[in-house]
Amino acid sequence: MSNSSLPEMEQAKINEVRHLIEPQSGKLAVYCSDASISRYLRARNWNVKKAVRMLKATLKWRHDYKPEEICWDDVAGEAETGKIYKSNYTDRNGRPVLVMRPSCQVNSNALKPPILLLDDCNVHISESLIQSQNSKSIKGQIKYLVYCMENAILDLPPEQEQMIWLIDFQGFNLSHISIKVTRETAHVLQEHYPERLGVAILYNAPKIFQPFWMVAKPFLEPKTANKVKFVCSDDPSTNKIMSELFDMEMVESAFGGKDDSDFSITKYAERR
Repeated sequence: MSNSSLPEMEQAKINEVRHLIEPQSGKLAVYCSDASISRYLRARNWNVKKAVRMLKATLKWRHDYKPEEICWDDVAGEAETGKIYKSNYTDRNGRPVLVMRPSCQVNSNALKPPILLLDDCNVHISESLIQSQNSKSIKGQIKYLVYCMENAILDLPPEQEQMIWLIDFQGFNLSHISIKVTRETAHVLQEHYPERLGVAILYNAPKIFQPFWMVAKPFLEPKTANKVKFVCSDDPSTNKIMSELFDMEMVESAFGGKDDSDFSITKYAERR
């Protein structure tokens, strides 16, 4: 994002935020770029004071948590079920795709992921996203989610800031909802990854999910709620959303695509 491409008032707000943030060095300097500051301002409806507070919190979190240093060996155990993974294809706009499968769990006692709470400027995964928990450690689950987000962002093409979420609800039931995990997930995604969500496809969401969505939706910004698309395999009108976004030859059969290969942790690890 170049200065010349921004309206004068928006650029002035970006400059004001940068002035109020202490100069950053090293890996944190990128978060003081025009593009980064713009995302935080949009997340806070261009309120400079709120954007500064949000960005400062992220800078502290990144300094302490060091998300860019999480490596495959740190999260391989969480990845083995395929509960969340970055696909090997993009949408038609070149945006990376995170596939989420709430019901993929190693055993019935495992903690489960969140059910999608999206936040326009912020990505709130919710109960379902982190549902297929291999471990009982919320910290481990969050670390893997952060790892996936960081890697998806690294794969963003120039001039693209957002990613796509494909959420497969096959096998989903109420046991896949964990308020604790949802809360922590929502906090991390909404506070530290603003404006990273392009579209979230909820594929074959069961009726039992509807009450949860109706409770969650009022808490979302309208523009965020509009990014959530429900697609049903037996509804041609909603399936059109998929074909418009993707080359269906590349998409998994679970989402109505032509790729019928199963998730392989061995093959996925080779791509990391």
